[in-house]
Amino acid sequence: MSLLKTIETNPTFAPRESDPLPERLISGNPSFKTWAQDVARGEMVHTGVWEATPGETRSIKGETFEFCHILSGIVELTQEGGEPVIYKTGDSFVMKPGFVGVWKTIETVRKIYVTVM
Repeated sequence: MSLLKTIETNPTFAPRESDPLPERLISGNPSFKTWAQDVARGEMVHTGVWEATPGETRSIKGETFEFCHILSGIVELTQEGGEPVIYKTGDSFVMKPGFVGVWKTIETVRKIYVTVM
């Protein structure tokens, strides 16, 4: 088993498609695509590519830590009680466990994600 995994930023396999949970939708009609590419540590670590169309949803991380690297697009994240922060192509950020806020996709976004539960 190889311990090196290349993440395909433009996967050729079909994604899992989904919509936000009704209780998380704030505005717009966003849809999501997920190209899961690796799972490790007994389902604790997930890596892949995720894409969202414009819209606004509540983001609740719970006990999950998530690293994101924006491949394309623009998002605005606003932590509950905080100021909006814009992330665009080339930016990277972390949402730590306990993060609660608003995820606003301004321009269709595609990101590499690594989640650790």
